Amino acid sequence: MDIATFVNITSRAWAVPILANLHAGIAGRQAPLLAATGASRTAFAQSMDHLIEIGLLERNPGYGHPLRPEFRLTQPGEKAAAIAHKIQCVSPEGDQSLLRKSWTLPVLTSLQTPSRFNDIKRNLQTITDRALSQSLKSMEAKDWVHRSVDDTARPPRSIYSAVNAGGAISKVIAGEISFFHQ
Repeated sequence: MDIATFVNITSRAWAVPILANLHAGIAGRQAPLLAATGASRTAFAQSMDHLIEIGLLERNPGYGHPLRPEFRLTQPGEKAAAIAHKIQCVSPEGDQSLLRKSWTLPVLTSLQTPSRFNDIKRNLQTITDRALSQSLKSMEAKDWVHRSVDDTARPPRSIYSAVNAGGAISKVIAGEISFFHQ
């Protein structure tokens, strides 16, 4: 999967938990998925609509009551759900809210190797300086990212590394996401 698609998937808070739960075998109905994710109905519906819009989920036309439709993964959705499940498996239970922030997973993906701020920004072409800075700070606060300063460079530069749970997540998605530079 390319990084642009991954950024699009993670732009909705509940997309990754929904995909992970579908991969884990939770029934593709609204009630079991709501219970498994803990999402509010509105946020859940927005994430489901987004996943359908980008082609990872589809409504299952042959089953269920029209007011309670079933959903199923498409072929690209199967691949995305497998990645989401791996991420959920290595993520600490108490830190799930950090994973739902839109730039956390793309930034961790970019930190497969220690990187400078501008290198991360270059990998995530649509991220703003403010969003990247806030994402790095929130992950630093949870000890998912470590910031060190390279004093040998002029001017000194910050180098960010994924550590602890952030490092585990970064390793899990390292081989799954590719960066294309034009």
